[in-house]
Amino acid sequence: MMSYFPITSPTLIFFVVLLIILLAPIIMGKLRIPHIIGMVLAGVLIGEHGVHLLERDNSFELFGKVGLLYIMFLAGLEMDMESVKKNSRRILWFGLLTCLVPLVLTYVIAMWLLDYSSTASFLLGCIMASNTLIAYPIISRYGMGRHPSVMLSVGASMLSLFMALMMLAALSASYSKDVGIGFWLLFIIKFAAFCVLSVVLIPKVTRYFLRRYSDAIMQFIYVLSVMFLSAALSEAIGVEGIVGAFIAGLILNRYIPHVSPLMNRIEFIGNAIFIPYFLIGVGMLINVGSLFDSWRMLLVVVLIVFFGTFGKALAAYISSILFRLTKAEGHMMFGLTCAHAAGAIAMVMVGMRLEVAPGQYLVNDEILNGVVIMILITCIISTMMTEKASQELTLMGSRAVGGFPVDSSHSPKNEKVLLCVKYPDIAPQLLELAIMMRNPQRNRGLVALNVVYDDQQASNHREDGLRLLERLQQRASAADIQMQTQVRLSSNIANGIKHAFREFGCSEIIMGMHVHTDVNPKFWGEFLQSLYNGLNRQIVLTRFVQPLNTLRRIQVVVPSRAEFEPGFHRWLERLARFAGNLDCRIQFHGRNESLELIRVYINNHHPSVRAEYTFMAHWNELPRLAEQIGQDHMFVVITARKGTISYKNALERLPKELMQHFSGKNLMIIFPDQYGTQKEESMTFTAAQHQEETSYYDAFARWLNKQRAKRAALKK
Repeated sequence: MMSYFPITSPTLIFFVVLLIILLAPIIMGKLRIPHIIGMVLAGVLIGEHGVHLLERDNSFELFGKVGLLYIMFLAGLEMDMESVKKNSRRILWFGLLTCLVPLVLTYVIAMWLLDYSSTASFLLGCIMASNTLIAYPIISRYGMGRHPSVMLSVGASMLSLFMALMMLAALSASYSKDVGIGFWLLFIIKFAAFCVLSVVLIPKVTRYFLRRYSDAIMQFIYVLSVMFLSAALSEAIGVEGIVGAFIAGLILNRYIPHVSPLMNRIEFIGNAIFIPYFLIGVGMLINVGSLFDSWRMLLVVVLIVFFGTFGKALAAYISSILFRLTKAEGHMMFGLTCAHAAGAIAMVMVGMRLEVAPGQYLVNDEILNGVVIMILITCIISTMMTEKASQELTLMGSRAVGGFPVDSSHSPKNEKVLLCVKYPDIAPQLLELAIMMRNPQRNRGLVALNVVYDDQQASNHREDGLRLLERLQQRASAADIQMQTQVRLSSNIANGIKHAFREFGCSEIIMGMHVHTDVNPKFWGEFLQSLYNGLNRQIVLTRFVQPLNTLRRIQVVVPSRAEFEPGFHRWLERLARFAGNLDCRIQFHGRNESLELIRVYINNHHPSVRAEYTFMAHWNELPRLAEQIGQDHMFVVITARKGTISYKNALERLPKELMQHFSGKNLMIIFPDQYGTQKEESMTFTAAQHQEETSYYDAFARWLNKQRAKRAALKK
């Protein structure tokens, strides 16, 4: 049997790898061990130093490199850039600590206890100063990519890795005769030029591409092309490719919303193939048997692992204390920053090429074996700590900020969105809007409805509707969202929508806006008037001029006394989620009384949203805002039904003003919730819901009054 091993057939090699990717989570799950460890251990078992089932051929080199780039690219994509800006000092301090503390400790013990040379000790210190985000797939699985401790860890990891690579480059340059001040000046210029060109060119090209090409496969290939090009250019200027991949992820961050189907495809391909390939390839490098060759080898591994990991732990927990974070967040920071993998291997390979004497190299077999076994141990520690911290933080839930409870999911519990679709060109954008506005924590499905007028062409129109809904369902599945679909025949379109709304128990409607060519005083039309007069729930009308992920600002006009409407929190929550997922600015225009409540709500429920507030004295100022609305802006109008507390006579002119001043602009009109008189349970607030909304609003008002009193006292 051994004569058939190692396997050389590409088909069987890929089959064995897929079998490991399939079985590792199942086996490790029963043992309650993170499945990432199973990937690495499987690589140890099947590799050259195990049963030698597979050879570490070029496929592991290729897919492993892609997997490492994928890890760093995903880390950049999932970061909350606004929080990174706010916490840049924390990232800097944590990065310096997690780099310098293990470097100093490892250098000292290598010099004193292991009797290594100063250069070999410095190389070991650089290896332990850096780290690889090998446990990041665990973060993705728990959906914690934007948690503050995770962002601190990712930013600090990149900073420590960059510093370690620069110190390694200086160490390597010391063995070359052609290195001097000119070399370092040229390197700094090349790196600065790379960063500037990336920041300037990639966003422009991305916006151009996304506006003109909506095909899912083309967008996916474009994103990967940007990642690999950035990594290749990074390597060309003398920096590791993972730095370029991370920078590409940061730049593309706002153009790939976290809840979009494109993001789902990127994560799926990486977590299914490339990242497991990388983990298995790392395991195939590890020779566990060398650990027992001698007591000296065991001592080397124990000292390197203990002091290097202790340095990472010391930096993480000191930082968590300085930043006033919880113990679980300290565990998270330690778990993410203590693992070593490809970066350590790359540094060792550099040391193996540095000749300190004829026939003698900086890194010997003892250091090589010690570092490789250290990789296995630190990967196990990292995945277990990250898994534990993720579970603790998930159970802890959201924390209170400023004395007011943080709960981004505040909204009536019957959240279920009805999409009314008819035109194939705007239906995908309506779905994308619904995905960005929905609450992923509730995981409620969507309902897509196509109402067909019951006439002689009904059968043909019904077939068209079925094909449209089938394509929408495929898009929703790509984002891992359940969707119910229905084609309904009706002699009255508005009545068909209202009946479907009641049958599915929906909470709100999202639909496209008809584009009128003339200024019609009855802008809403009889159809829409019948709809919003017959339904007292939220209706969102939209008109898209360009893709949503290219929007840079949302402008919201709020009528006076809008905060007293029962649907105030619903539309505010939807717009805050929309702005947060797009990572764009949102600007509210209205009276100070309304703006203050909006500001407090945003600060407490969505602190990462970049919100601005502008006083608007009167609704007559609406046409003046048209000058501020750009092609990449979304203009949102919060309107009101007749007879409600926020309704005003100026709203009668709204249709004409929108057509006259805002034609050709991205537009959204929202009719908020109202208390209704319908008998259907799904159409009205129950007494319990009414009491819940009222009690929450009263508590909110009491809290706001306390804050006003405190401010007044401080002024006195």
